[in-house]
Amino acid sequence: ACKTAAEERAVIAKESAMIRTAIREEQEHYRHRNVAKLLFMHMLGYPTHFGQLECMKLVASPHFPEKRIGYLGMMLLLSEQQEVLMLATNSLKNDLNSSNKFIAGLALATIGNLATPDMSRDLAPEVDKHLSNSNPYLRKKACLAMARCLRKCPDMVEDFVERVVGLLNDRSHGVLITVVQLMTQVLVIDREYILEEGGGQYDGEEDAYYESPTRTAFLKLVPSLVKLLRNLLSMGYSPDHDVGGISDPFLQVQILTLLRLLGANDVKASEEMNDVLAQVATNTETSKNAGNAILYECVQTIMAVESDDGLRVLAVNILGRFLLNRDNNIRYVALNTLAKCIADGAHAGRSGDGGGENGEDANTAASALQRHRTTVVDCLKDP
Repeated sequence: ACKTAAEERAVIAKESAMIRTAIREEQEHYRHRNVAKLLFMHMLGYPTHFGQLECMKLVASPHFPEKRIGYLGMMLLLSEQQEVLMLATNSLKNDLNSSNKFIAGLALATIGNLATPDMSRDLAPEVDKHLSNSNPYLRKKACLAMARCLRKCPDMVEDFVERVVGLLNDRSHGVLITVVQLMTQVLVIDREYILEEGGGQYDGEEDAYYESPTRTAFLKLVPSLVKLLRNLLSMGYSPDHDVGGISDPFLQVQILTLLRLLGANDVKASEEMNDVLAQVATNTETSKNAGNAILYECVQTIMAVESDDGLRVLAVNILGRFLLNRDNNIRYVALNTLAKCIADGAHAGRSGDGGGENGEDANTAASALQRHRTTVVDCLKDP
C-alpha cells in the first residue's frame, strides 16, 4: 500500500503506461482486467478516458463476465455527451434481445443511466417489449430504463401511457415500486414538455397539463393507488419489506409522491385520497426515521392537493411535532415546510375571493401555524 500521495501517483502512472501498451498491442486476454483497473483509478480521481473504447470492445464480447465489466465501465467512464457512446447502440440492441436475463438486465441498466435522445428513440421499442416480459427481474429494470428514454424524448410519453397503466396491477414488489416511480416521472416529464411547448406562459399551459391525456389516464388509477396504500398500512409485519417496524416505507413514500401530483388542482381525486392521507398521518409511528419520512411526504401531499381544512390542520400539527424532535435534520425539514405553508397560504389568501373555500383553508392553516410560533422562536435560540 502507498504511504504518500507521491507514491500513489507513481504507481498509477506506471499502471497507466502498462494499460496503454496493452491497448496498443490489442491484448484481448487482459482487456477485462485492464478495464477493472481503470475503474479503480477513476474512483481515485485519475484520468481514464483512454480506456473508453476498450469498454465498447468488452460490451461486444459474447461472454457474460467481459460484458459485465464492459457495461460497468461504460456507466462509470462515459457520459451521455461523448460521441463514442453511439457505437454501443447496436450492441445494446443485440443484448436486449438476448435469451440470458442477466445480459438483457445489464443492457437495460446501461440505458437507464446513459441513454441519449437518439439512443432512446432507437431502443425504446426494445425496452417496451421488456415491460411485458414474463420475468419480473427484467420488467422492473425496463421501467427504470423507460423513465430515462421518456425523459430524453418527452414527445414519446403518450405512446407508452397504456403500457404503464397496465403494470400497476403487477404482483411483483420490485416491479410495483418501479412502476410507481415511472408514473411519477411520466407526470413530471409531461408537465415540463407541455410548459416548454407553450413557451413558458404558465397560466394557459398549466390548464393544458391538467387536461392532458396522460394525466387523465393516470387519474383513473387513484382508487387503485389509495387501495394499495391502505393495504400497506393494514398488512402488519412483513419481513421482506419491513424497515424499523414500518411496513414498506419506500413504496409508501413513492405512492404518496404520485398521489400528490395527481391530486393537485383536482377536487375529485383529492376527495378519494383524503381518508387514506388522514389514516397515514394518524397511524404512522414517529419514533423511527422511516416513519418520519412517510409523515413528511404525507404532509407535502396534504398541502399540495385539494384537501379539507381539518386535514391541513393535522399536517401543520405533525410539523409542530417535528419541531420538538431532537434531530436537527427533522427540525430543519419542518421549518422549511412550514415556511412553504405560510407562503402558499398567503398566495391562496390573495388569489381567493375572501369568502371562498381557499380563503377559509388559508386562515385555518394560518391559525394552526400561529400555535407553533413559540416553538419556531425557540429554534432561533438553538446553539
